[in-house]
Amino acid sequence: MNEILEMLQGGDRRSIGRADEVVERVWKNPSDFKFLFQGFYENDPVIRMRTADAVEKITATAPELLIPYKQDLLDLIHQIDQMEVLWHFAQIIPRLHLSPDEMNALYPSMVGYLSHPSAIVKTFTLQCLYDLSLQEPTLLPATISHLQDGLKCSQKAVQSRSRKLLALLEKENHARQNK
Repeated sequence: MNEILEMLQGGDRRSIGRADEVVERVWKNPSDFKFLFQGFYENDPVIRMRTADAVEKITATAPELLIPYKQDLLDLIHQIDQMEVLWHFAQIIPRLHLSPDEMNALYPSMVGYLSHPSAIVKTFTLQCLYDLSLQEPTLLPATISHLQDGLKCSQKAVQSRSRKLLALLEKENHARQNK
């Protein structure tokens, strides 16, 4: 196990442990990202969760680090079902440079996340679907349908995110019509 993954060991999934230290380290030395990414393949759910947290934080400002790992991520979304990793995948996926064909192939997998019992997974998935549909407009009708379904969900966070995203879509549509 590499030094970065050792920093992510210990404790339980209720804590990010030293993940923020790893984020700082990778920002200072981006070549260490490859060592961090290996954490997705660890059997330890704590390491996987903290890897996902760190990768999400790093790629929020440096999405280019994902470029060599695009196919790995697309494969991993079918292999890992750990809740904490799924919600981070939903945040990371829109940062990939995906072709329209790749988005159309990926979209059903992301929709599958909506059946997860976690409101956090569902909420971030709705945001992911929204973000993907902004990049690939052919996905917009299906996304609107999923957002409308989210309004009927018993989980308040899902309802709230659905309302927010539908309002954004309405605002964007209104702005386009007034041009």
